[in-house]
Amino acid sequence: MIDTQDITGLVLAGGRGSRMGGVDKGLQNFRGIPLALHTLMRLQMQTGSVMINANRNLAAYEAFGAPVWPDVLADYAGPLAGFLTGLERCETPWLLTVPCDTPLFPLDLAARLAAAAEREQAPIAMAAAPEDDGTGRTTVRPQPVFCLLRVELLESLVAFTQAGGRKIDAWTGQHRCALVPFDQPGDDPQAFFNANTLAELQALEGAASQ
Repeated sequence: MIDTQDITGLVLAGGRGSRMGGVDKGLQNFRGIPLALHTLMRLQMQTGSVMINANRNLAAYEAFGAPVWPDVLADYAGPLAGFLTGLERCETPWLLTVPCDTPLFPLDLAARLAAAAEREQAPIAMAAAPEDDGTGRTTVRPQPVFCLLRVELLESLVAFTQAGGRKIDAWTGQHRCALVPFDQPGDDPQAFFNANTLAELQALEGAASQ
């Protein structure tokens, strides 16, 4: 089994927050504390160590008590830049990535992804969650920012990004990937809902407190 201590958790807080009017999304409050701190504390319960990927307000993020690393790629290159930064800094065999805007992600995320990676002998395990497909029906879709990655993937990701690649699924598609559905009885249907706007964040907070 993959031990908890062999996993480093990475909070992805390096985005522009353009759909929130350019504010730093990770520093917006959820239940009275910043989103990224809420995410960090949830991740700390599941991993041996944690770090944060952020590109501005670094002192505010450093105050959360975890190492903070800006993107190694320029110009807000997206979540894959966070993956790359995390893999470069990771000192354990595995890296678990979680975005800062999904504060209700499962408390057994690391355990279930690790079990699938072990079972399928895969260097990547990715969460999948129920989503409305736009027609009122629910379909289980991959959540590529929730990834458990072997650190040996660094070389592959460096090559992919140096060639101009920026899409997570285009890169993960090059490797064996265990897909883990979080649609079982008892799984929270809101667990992977991400707040892209301040209105969505307020709605999520309201729903979570009910």
